[in-house]
Amino acid sequence: MQDTYAMPGHLARRFQQIAVAVFLAEVDAAGYDLTPVQYVALAAISANPGIDQVTLAGLIAYDRTTITGVVDRLVQKGLVERNESSRDRRARELTATPAGRKTLDGITPAVEAAQRIMLRGLTQKEAKDLIRLLQKAIASSNELSRAPLRDPATA
Repeated sequence: MQDTYAMPGHLARRFQQIAVAVFLAEVDAAGYDLTPVQYVALAAISANPGIDQVTLAGLIAYDRTTITGVVDRLVQKGLVERNESSRDRRARELTATPAGRKTLDGITPAVEAAQRIMLRGLTQKEAKDLIRLLQKAIASSNELSRAPLRDPATA
């Protein structure tokens, strides 16, 4: 019988649990109220003003049907504006508000601290190797995901 604690799926799930807990703790301690998904969505919107929700979902590898809730919460918090697209009346263009950009600037130290904490048991080389190997494993199986990451150039 295989050791279930050494299975990559179990380890990925456990690391995700830890990553979310650390992220939330650091962000809360810094005085912000954002989840990891809200943070990455806000960062992608800020970097791509006018992006639509479907493209946003692909850029952050998030399910297209549930991205609406993430955007709704960012709009409710005053961090993102959603406006009718000039190109497609069915689509909505997303833009970070001044408060959203200020939040991104202010939250960055907490997010960086969270990343360091997540990797604190590793040497610098081990941390780089882990990131490289995770990127390699994810890239090779990206299309198996229900929400694959889309290349920004083709999204």
